[in-house]
Amino acid sequence: MILTVTLNAAVDDTYEVPDARTGEVNRVAAVHRRPGGKGVNVARVLHGLGHDVVAAGLAGGAAGRQIEEGLGSLGVPASFTPVAGESRRTVTIVGPEVTMFCEPGPAVTAAEWAAFQDGFETLARDAGVVVLAGSLPPGVPPDAYARLTRLAPGPVILDADGDALRLGLAGRPDVVKPNAGELARVTGIGDTAAGIRALRAAGAAAVVASLGADGVVAATPDGLLRAALDRPVPGNPTGAGDALVAGLAAGIADGLPWPDRLRRAVALAAGAVRSPVAGEIDASAVPSFLPHVTLRTEENHAARPHE
Repeated sequence: MILTVTLNAAVDDTYEVPDARTGEVNRVAAVHRRPGGKGVNVARVLHGLGHDVVAAGLAGGAAGRQIEEGLGSLGVPASFTPVAGESRRTVTIVGPEVTMFCEPGPAVTAAEWAAFQDGFETLARDAGVVVLAGSLPPGVPPDAYARLTRLAPGPVILDADGDALRLGLAGRPDVVKPNAGELARVTGIGDTAAGIRALRAAGAAAVVASLGADGVVAATPDGLLRAALDRPVPGNPTGAGDALVAGLAAGIADGLPWPDRLRRAVALAAGAVRSPVAGEIDASAVPSFLPHVTLRTEENHAARPHE
């Protein structure tokens, strides 16, 4: 079983507005409303691929009920710890550009956080892989991901930003998946290879940096690898990173070596771009992307965690 954790789960509203213009009245062509948050999106992709998955996290209020009911309607097993506050909502405008509005999330009490940790420890015992993903709501300790990583007996993938990522590295996660902006913010370094070295020195066993249309750079115990599609894929990139994480988790669960793990993860990310909604993917289309994923090995200096 793969366990995904979304401490700041959301109801995601995606508006398709082909001719969106700021400062004007815009007509929405289509509305998509789904349970969301990074870990939830990862769980939905994994479920669509046929993997045994459980989505865990915190949920409260009417929005929290929508998240849990939405996952139930999609057939995704869920185990959310209730909180008194109202779970957040996010709005994504998909037009000539993609624009997101993200609420901060509910205030979480110390007792609610303790209850979640107890439930997480039980679930993690049965998990072959744990994915910790997304922002932290108010009240959750900033080093929450380090604490959860230490509680997990199996491999952990961390996908976060800012202090949640920086402090989470102390837990020594097996894989960290920042995008280019997250990597630069947490390290203060603009160079990708140097930023990756900094994350590995801080505790990450492996780092997979997603660079949008330029694919990924992965520093692994086996070396530094670059994987990318040989052609651009038009669409909504909002859920591509979550699909990439799902591919990495599935690769670990299936025992794939790093090159095959990266090829499939990049192909999944491309498939997600083709979907208008984050967390959804046409699994049957993924094989058509695999032949277009290029993979090359580069110099090993970025793969060394301690220099």
